[in-house]
Amino acid sequence: MIKKSYPPGEKRKRRGRRNISEYGKELAEKQKLKNWYNLKEKQFRKYVKEVLKKRGKIEDAGSFLIKKLESRLDNVVFRMGFAVSRAQARQVIGHGHFLVNGKKTNIPSYQVKKGDKIALVSGASKKAVFQNLSASLKKHNVPSWIKLDIKKLEGEISGDPTLKEVVPPAEISAIFEFYSR
Repeated sequence: MIKKSYPPGEKRKRRGRRNISEYGKELAEKQKLKNWYNLKEKQFRKYVKEVLKKRGKIEDAGSFLIKKLESRLDNVVFRMGFAVSRAQARQVIGHGHFLVNGKKTNIPSYQVKKGDKIALVSGASKKAVFQNLSASLKKHNVPSWIKLDIKKLEGEISGDPTLKEVVPPAEISAIFEFYSR
């Protein structure tokens, strides 16, 4: 008996790739960025709509959107190297393992500002998630807008994230076109 790599029955015809509409391209770009930052549709839409309202007042809407998304506490914790993914960063923040300017914060969407200090709660370093943290932080590349103190397990926001440094996987102008409909 010969085992074939396809199931039994009539073979279906394969269609060639169809051309994707403009709407489809814009939707795909939006989904890429939304999933990259691990956000729900409602949260992501709120950020984009906020930027669209300020479109005349700010010179570069794309970099402003990226600045807003990069300034979320869950993204900052991920960028600092305290979590291996943005999803894990959301979780450890939700469990109350981080201090912002000395106050316990469990809101992943908290917007950090220049000068804010983000630190690990003193007892959290004993948790299994943070066991090999100092070793992994030595290998981790931290963005230029974050100053990280590996010994104290804390970081400080020293500047603003830039579009050039972040390099998002999506075309931001297409996202604005999608939400402008």
